[in-house]
Amino acid sequence: MNQILVDSSVWIAFFRGSLPRDALFNLIDANQLCTNDLILSELVPSLLIKKEKSLVETLTRLDRASLSIEWQEIISYQVKNLQKGIHKVGIADLIIMQNAIQNNLVLFTLDAHFKLMSDFFPLRLYNR
Repeated sequence: MNQILVDSSVWIAFFRGSLPRDALFNLIDANQLCTNDLILSELVPSLLIKKEKSLVETLTRLDRASLSIEWQEIISYQVKNLQKGIHKVGIADLIIMQNAIQNNLVLFTLDAHFKLMSDFFPLRLYNR
């Protein structure tokens, strides 16, 4: 069974109530959901400011995909994006894509540029 790396865009939609609760709970129940330290670094600071300590504890207990950033690969991803007309993809999202590919994870995201990149990178996206 494939592990699903849940991007911060999904978590934010979930916290705001604009994503059905079962979208994540089903993955949690199936023990398929994982995160990484980059995604946590995007989410945790604002949760701590909002005093959501139990939520932070829950997120930090999730399985974590190890990050091994290959900077030359990140550069080649961005070059290919620009050649294909995909602009404004941040370095953090390139690292998330690299992490998903390296660890053979399926990415659950709401960001449209990942769909565009999956057309020419070996990135697998979760379809709920």
